[in-house]
Amino acid sequence: MGACQDRVVIITGAGGGLGRGHALEFAKEGACVVVNDINKEAAEKVAEEIKAAGGKAIANTSDITNYEDSANAVKEAIDAFGDLHVVLNNAGVNRDRMFASMTEAEWDTIMAVHLKGHFCITSHAVQYWRGQAKAGHAVSGRIINTTSGAGLQGSVGQSNYAAAKAGICALTLNQAAELGRYGITANAIAPAARTGMTTAVEAMAERMKAPDDGSFDYWDPQNVSPLLVWLGSEAGGEITGRIFEAEGGKISIADGWRSTEGVDKGAKWEASEIGDAMKTLLDKEVPAQKVYGT
Repeated sequence: MGACQDRVVIITGAGGGLGRGHALEFAKEGACVVVNDINKEAAEKVAEEIKAAGGKAIANTSDITNYEDSANAVKEAIDAFGDLHVVLNNAGVNRDRMFASMTEAEWDTIMAVHLKGHFCITSHAVQYWRGQAKAGHAVSGRIINTTSGAGLQGSVGQSNYAAAKAGICALTLNQAAELGRYGITANAIAPAARTGMTTAVEAMAERMKAPDDGSFDYWDPQNVSPLLVWLGSEAGGEITGRIFEAEGGKISIADGWRSTEGVDKGAKWEASEIGDAMKTLLDKEVPAQKVYGT
């Protein structure tokens, strides 16, 4: 039996790139996969690929930015396979621009697809799981979100994307804290892999191209997928509230914001005193990782 035998998973943006890799890996491990993509042809192609290999899958074209439409992904999963266990929020887009030149539309598109897109289907899934828990049924729900190194440390030319991906990290922590009582875990992944988004820049495309000598393909999107399959399985039920990074054969945990010891005067500071306090703070500081592109 596979690691996710008969577990039902919705994967957004699964018509290509990382999402397709995740869908194939979940199916290989026995999951029933709802291949969600706004591109109907792409979603159907991946679903057919899974079925041709002996797996179970359906295509779904729910708009992840539309709350009402996204409910159909959950409904179709339950109608087709009888239950729902995993929501893997993978879909994403880029609208890269330096902050000084960024338009409102470029900002809003990223927030809609990434932040609202992580909310809509998950909200409907959580309502289903909470209802099951309140009815006395055992729930093994998994929320798996997709953040990015840009969200962990910033990325020049991607302030909209970095802000949305950072928001996904905070959302994941909140979901983990609030939803454990219903049998739901929440984790996020910051993947690094060869996709249409990462290879849009010529230099990145050259860096990430597949080797032609048969050696390990470090940037293959499917290198990331086994971690997500495990997190979506019964075995991953003890892990929640974590942000993972994955690339090639490496898995790590991203260590988030932490309060430092600080400087406490025990009374209100005067502006003239802040300079000395700041020097003390900075002398003790462990610097953050540099923003990508600096």
